[in-house]
Amino acid sequence: MIHLSKLPNIETTIFTIMSGLANKHKAINLSQGFPNFKSDQKLIDLVSKAMNSGYNQYALMPGNMELREAIAKKFDLLYGSSYHPESEITITAGATQAIYDVITAFVRADDEVIILKPAYDCYEPSIRINGGKPVSIQLEAPNYQVDWNEVAQKMSSKTKMIIINTPHNPSGTIFSEADMLKLQELTKNSNIIVLSDEVYEHIVFDGEKHQSVCLFPDLKSRSFITASFGKTFHNTGWKTGYCCAPKELMEEFQKIHQFNVFSVNHPVQKGLADYMQDPNTYLGLSEFFQAKRDLFLNLIKDSRFQFKPSQGTYFQVLDYSKITQEYDVDYAKRLTIENGLASIPLSVFNENKLDNKVLRFCFAKTDDTLKQAADILNKI
Repeated sequence: MIHLSKLPNIETTIFTIMSGLANKHKAINLSQGFPNFKSDQKLIDLVSKAMNSGYNQYALMPGNMELREAIAKKFDLLYGSSYHPESEITITAGATQAIYDVITAFVRADDEVIILKPAYDCYEPSIRINGGKPVSIQLEAPNYQVDWNEVAQKMSSKTKMIIINTPHNPSGTIFSEADMLKLQELTKNSNIIVLSDEVYEHIVFDGEKHQSVCLFPDLKSRSFITASFGKTFHNTGWKTGYCCAPKELMEEFQKIHQFNVFSVNHPVQKGLADYMQDPNTYLGLSEFFQAKRDLFLNLIKDSRFQFKPSQGTYFQVLDYSKITQEYDVDYAKRLTIENGLASIPLSVFNENKLDNKVLRFCFAKTDDTLKQAADILNKI
């Protein structure tokens, strides 16, 4: 007899499907969100040095103290908002593990968790596996702005958590200060926890400022921040991230963390700690990725694809409605197989697989790769 798991209806992720198609058909892969260029050699050398210096046994459960201190200094520098390195920061095996542990620490059977769709695909399964109920709010293309009145209407006595993501994957939009103030107002004097996925915090364009939950004191008091060094320093395969929250929330998080992974890759933590002593390692990322966004969009400006320039992340959404009315999953597959270019269809992240005829392209690629991709798009 085969026993069903707690997630019997979960299908193969779209990332696996599209990357598999890209490999099979030798297509340019702008689907999965990883760079095709290497990390800074200095960082690689620092991690190697850490290994050779003996940082090869368990790190402390919350993480290497030097790295936690470097993160605390970063928050002071960027936001004038502090997290105590001893009690309010935990190093995790990437942001996905941090997100899972936050949800597992607090969500019980029949608790409701508000998520904004299109939503990154780990949120909903993590809620369901803990017995919670996802309450979805669909953001409308092409602006993907939050209707806070709808959020207020969906809130109830069962609402345990609200998950936000800014800069937003997959749409490339960002939350404004007004958005954050509205969220703060809606959750004030409540026991609702806010999970703020800020993995692209250093990738914001056109002079805008990342609106972290830590900038809003009342909101910060009930919020977790999850973040990713893989997204920041071009090494997603290292699977290292972190989580920040007030002490009383972090204590509950660590109860799950210690029995999930306990601690994560020690030499990588030490290398990152040394690397982050220079703030320029992350301060220049917006400029770096904006140049890639601008190159890509300038190259395809005369194509039949329509777009609003991404405000953040390293993703660009393209509207193909002037080309075909095919279901976006079908078109993404055909584009990969027939034209040699892989992307991600957004319907898989939407409520009831809403199809807005848009695809997501990752521009965290070499300029040559972006030029080759643009050549393909311009011929369609």
